Amino acid sequence: MRYARITGTGSYVPEKVLTNDDLSRMVGEDVNEFVSKVLGIEERHVCADDESTADLATEAAQKALESAGVSAEDLNLIVLATDTPEYISPATSVVVQYRLGASNAGTFDVNCACAGFVTALDVASKYIIADSSYRNVLVIGAYAMSVYVDWTEKKTATIFADGAGAVVLEASEDEPGFLASKLVAEGSFHDHMGIYAGGTHMPITEEVLREGLWTKVRFAKKYPAEVNTEGWPAIVRDVLEKAELTIDDVALFLFTQVNLTTIKEVMKKMNLPMSRTHTIMQKWGYTGSACIPMVLDDAVREGKLKRGDNLVMCASGGGLNMACVAFRW
Repeated sequence: MRYARITGTGSYVPEKVLTNDDLSRMVGEDVNEFVSKVLGIEERHVCADDESTADLATEAAQKALESAGVSAEDLNLIVLATDTPEYISPATSVVVQYRLGASNAGTFDVNCACAGFVTALDVASKYIIADSSYRNVLVIGAYAMSVYVDWTEKKTATIFADGAGAVVLEASEDEPGFLASKLVAEGSFHDHMGIYAGGTHMPITEEVLREGLWTKVRFAKKYPAEVNTEGWPAIVRDVLEKAELTIDDVALFLFTQVNLTTIKEVMKKMNLPMSRTHTIMQKWGYTGSACIPMVLDDAVREGKLKRGDNLVMCASGGGLNMACVAFRW
């Protein structure tokens, strides 16, 4: 048997910080109580004018490589998850490959919105399991959504932030890392949230730019709350069944870092204490496709995982896409 193990993690946030008080001034009303108490966000980091997705991804990747003790030249593949790409084309992953000097690595991007990283981790693990030529794979989640935020709109300005996280997957013949996974989609929600201008459906024109509505990230329709509160426990149960684990076998559950209240409700539904999860939105805001590797890296640095622990990562994003994986640490 070949296994795919996580051997290194890394994360990065830009230096620039926006507090809830800063946002209150920007949107013209006090948002502090709702954002801090319901969403759990105290502050967030956003890109400077000269920073972009590839910058964040490269920084996080270098930290993950250092953590794993793997050189860029030893990488066989780079998979990068983002829905805020460096360009529409070519892929952001190939920019990062060049900057890292990973000349032996193939690359591709994954866009499943905020479920992207867990989806990419699933795909990358199966590359290692299926093909012996893949021994070291770098998986990155990167997010520079501040570029697409309308900072006068309360619904989006209060949530989104920028950052990147990465993991190194290495092949092992001795012990498992990747245990099981599941991907779920519900395409009827494709028009609920997103950046709807700039693609072939709505190309950029003078009129689209002048209107300035769909060139920014928007909640076009309201998602039902049960999408996550019911969807996360359901997909977790399915993955645990595939992995032949019980909830009690899992040391840590990590969820999309969009709303602290939702995570609390899901943990309650699963009869689990909050000590069995970890959150970062309080200091880093919601970093979309980057939030799962970032919260993983933060949990590792705080000593919440030890060798042999089982870990579940569950993410959801616009589309709707949802992804869940189980790993042994």
